[in-house]
Amino acid sequence: MKLYLHIYLAIAVIFLASCQSANIPSKSQPDATQATPVQKIVTLDKNFKIASGQTIYVPVYSHIYHHNRQEIFELAVTLSIRNTDLTNPIVITAVRYYNSEGKLVKQYLERPIQLDALASTDFFINRNDTSGGLGANFIVEWVAQTNISEPIVEAVMIGTDFQQGISFISPGRVITNKRSPLKDKS
Repeated sequence: MKLYLHIYLAIAVIFLASCQSANIPSKSQPDATQATPVQKIVTLDKNFKIASGQTIYVPVYSHIYHHNRQEIFELAVTLSIRNTDLTNPIVITAVRYYNSEGKLVKQYLERPIQLDALASTDFFINRNDTSGGLGANFIVEWVAQTNISEPIVEAVMIGTDFQQGISFISPGRVITNKRSPLKDKS
């Protein structure tokens, strides 16, 4: 009987030791809070000549309905802005979040930020933040000093409950273009 007790005790110690080591963070894994690079703040002065730019509307959903509209499924939102140009930076001048009624909920940038060639940045809304509602949206504005490849701006929504999950993307749509005026060659 004592032999079984020692075997059970040994198994319990091994099990607890393996659970304990699983909670120790590995040096090779990045810290989740540092996953997004630091945003490079820039100042646009009178010498900054705008050659191209856009205002982009991105529909997002803080929740969706299910079960015949009797329940809501809350969603986390990640707005992703990606500079697709191979050589030139872009400057993000505004990222604003609006609710279903068109009222400004949050302005994410106090000052413009630069996205270098092929760089990206993101903005996050927690799942339990339903202030935007079903018809929420982002307005993103960017400019560049040269004609460049247009950035990709999209939102990723994700939610999980128990063993159910949903995720989908919502692409941004250009609502205005900014182009430098053509110079008269005469």
